Amino acid sequence: MTLKRLDHLVLTVADVEKTVAFYTKVLGMKDVVFHGTRHALVFGGQKINLHEKGHEWEPKAEKPTPGSADLCFVTDDTIENVEKRLKALHVPIETGPVQRTGALGPILSVYIRDPDQNLIEISHYLASIMN
Repeated sequence: MTLKRLDHLVLTVADVEKTVAFYTKVLGMKDVVFHGTRHALVFGGQKINLHEKGHEWEPKAEKPTPGSADLCFVTDDTIENVEKRLKALHVPIETGPVQRTGALGPILSVYIRDPDQNLIEISHYLASIMN
């Protein structure tokens, strides 16, 4: 078997509405409702399905817990522009900018927290290796 890419992941959250508001307003993701009441956050060719704590869909993780994720998102914007946007939206930057290593090479990152205190890394690749 050869894996090609990550299609989606699931975040367990305390409040779906607060989570949708954060990810759409701050990170520019699109809220998609499917199967009548389920919410997903869509960006690029990926999505994040949301499960509300205590109302998870089966099958689910063994111990679904809000605030247990550490996610990195890649942007084509400069980190300076990301910082300006976060400041305008009054979103505190926890750490950064700092240089890290992404899946495809060196990145410059800032870190913030979502409503469940998941760690969110927003990164820009330093080398021109992204398509």
